[in-house]
Amino acid sequence: MSHRKIAEIIFRHALEAVEPSKLVRNNLRLLDNTLHIAGESVNLQTVSNIYVVGAGKAAAPMAQAAEEILGNRLTEGAVVTKYGHSRPLRRVQTTEAGHPLPDANGLAGTQKITKILAKTQPDDLVLLLLSGGGSALLADVPPGCTLADLQACSDALLRSGADIAEMNTVRKHLSALKGGGLARLAAPARTFALILSDVPGDRLDVIASGPTVPDPSTFADAWGVLEKYHLTEKIPPSVQRHLQAGLGGQVSDTPKPNDPAFARVTNRLIGNNALALAAAREKAKEMGFSTEIIEEPMSGEARDFAKKLLKRAADLQQNPQVPKPCCLLAGGETTVTVRGTGLGGRNQELALAAAVMLVHQPGITLLSAGTDGTDGPTFLPTGGRPHRHRPHVYQRDGFGGGAGRMKTFIGF
Repeated sequence: MSHRKIAEIIFRHALEAVEPSKLVRNNLRLLDNTLHIAGESVNLQTVSNIYVVGAGKAAAPMAQAAEEILGNRLTEGAVVTKYGHSRPLRRVQTTEAGHPLPDANGLAGTQKITKILAKTQPDDLVLLLLSGGGSALLADVPPGCTLADLQACSDALLRSGADIAEMNTVRKHLSALKGGGLARLAAPARTFALILSDVPGDRLDVIASGPTVPDPSTFADAWGVLEKYHLTEKIPPSVQRHLQAGLGGQVSDTPKPNDPAFARVTNRLIGNNALALAAAREKAKEMGFSTEIIEEPMSGEARDFAKKLLKRAADLQQNPQVPKPCCLLAGGETTVTVRGTGLGGRNQELALAAAVMLVHQPGITLLSAGTDGTDGPTFLPTGGRPHRHRPHVYQRDGFGGGAGRMKTFIGF
């Protein structure tokens, strides 16, 4: 079997481990009148209504699992997901919307969520389902700004090379729902958030911009991100005015840890990068590979990480004490600073950078793949047919529900 085929098998095994509906079923069970949610139990005899809301590229399969488990106990719900990522749902409304740039459908889908949460009472239960892409899909516009303004600011951030934590620091201060805002809206109901991580370090305040998590960042931090990437004059004037108003104390900052909105909120991480990598390692070993996981999460420019990755691969390849064949695994999220008008994303950038270097480094197969659904507008296999003097490099998009944006496998 070719290394290309083996890499795909390992990748698919990792995807299966973080499949969204499977993870929800592992953490949500209904037994008689008791609902078990990620280690906690709720007596449903004390609950009037159960609402399911969510956002992300895995929101629909997560909601599908929740519907099946809750049955007629589910009152109603609404989720926003990326175009092409919906599932057939009966009680939960699904809105497909733009990602990575928010669009009008995202605003409409978020308004459906807002209307549901606005009517919650103390004896209601809200189940929030979050996954990768939630920051763009849970879309609202700050006062005095337009959707076009928000899109322009988002596009500038995406092209700047800012990492996900930095981008979401700005996003949280341009939203009434992100950065803990949704918790305020859901109160006084009891809220449980089941979360699939798509960010290095699994910071709950960063994943989907932390709509039910206290926000440690401030308007000053958001402005600092724009200054760092020289964007203060590139974003629309309306966005500048909003952030400056926040800096001057004229707009309230995001809720902090002592805010009463979080008194009845429970956040549970149910899937992440580490889970997918562990499954990949298990499969690689089963297929006869000595296996190593790079513990440091992938970060920084995709092309730069490709160099680090291939250097480590070369070291393993040339080390006679390392049993062959060997599989090197890494996960995390890189960035790309856009300098032209081409299409593509982090996976393609990493794969293409590696392809150039592997011309002179035969015997290595690299798969660069996203685990949280489609994450760009294109698909580009590179390298083609394996050859001892040509790189064997390609990229794939998978759908494991946002448990780490990128996985990379190297086999030799």
